[in-house]
Amino acid sequence: MPVQIRIAGSWSLSGLCLGKRPLNLLRSRQKSTVQYLSRPDLPKIAYHSTKGKSPGVIFLPGFASNMNGQKAVALEEFCKSLGHSFLRFDYSGCGASEGKLEDGSIGKWKKEVLSVIDELTEGPQILVGSSMGGWLMLHAALARPEKVAALVGVATASDHFVTTYKSLSIEAKQEIDQKGEWRYLSKYSEEGFYKISPEFIKDAENHLRLIHGMKDEEVPWHVSIHVAERLLSNDVDVVLRKHGVHRMSQQDDIKMLIFVIDDLIDKLTTLV
Repeated sequence: MPVQIRIAGSWSLSGLCLGKRPLNLLRSRQKSTVQYLSRPDLPKIAYHSTKGKSPGVIFLPGFASNMNGQKAVALEEFCKSLGHSFLRFDYSGCGASEGKLEDGSIGKWKKEVLSVIDELTEGPQILVGSSMGGWLMLHAALARPEKVAALVGVATASDHFVTTYKSLSIEAKQEIDQKGEWRYLSKYSEEGFYKISPEFIKDAENHLRLIHGMKDEEVPWHVSIHVAERLLSNDVDVVLRKHGVHRMSQQDDIKMLIFVIDDLIDKLTTLV
């Protein structure tokens, strides 16, 4: 089955109704129980799983984010309404999972994504990757082509840490080497920055390889264009939301994301 890719970023979908399925993102949500995937001598991975038919949907959060974001929860509710399986999880060092964020790396988190796919899902899956999750999504598709039916990247941050690090001055890089940490500025951190080690960057360099907001100040929307150009599949759409910011979590952003997922599910179901 050919992998289908949707790389997003802008149109307005106010009052969206998907076929005969009205979309209500504001309804009350039932809380599901957090479960844990145990791995020998490795941090346990926290996840929420909803059983259902194929294709299933897996949400991959961004760097230092977690599975309880608006996009993940809204997609879960939508998949429940269709009767399709859905899974959201936290990387080690994030959210309810064990471990420390500073011990994480692209390589480690990639292995966690593959463990989630292998151990917790059945049948073809649609991977929805937000920011760094879009980067990991691409690697998961390369590693598990038989399990990945489609990809949806939201502000895909492919190679982001590496390209940002390389843009620093020689003096800044030397200071990072001396201190043993890079204070990566981010408005999403309570401290205003995340501590990233030189080892994290070196590991990320080994993993260089899609809805995107044109007002994204963290990851330029051009990244999604570059990713689309490199993909071998001919079934690739790039959607640019003119007023979308990095997190793409406004109600219209989420409506558009669900519209894309609904379209993919319909197409994949028809192919089966």
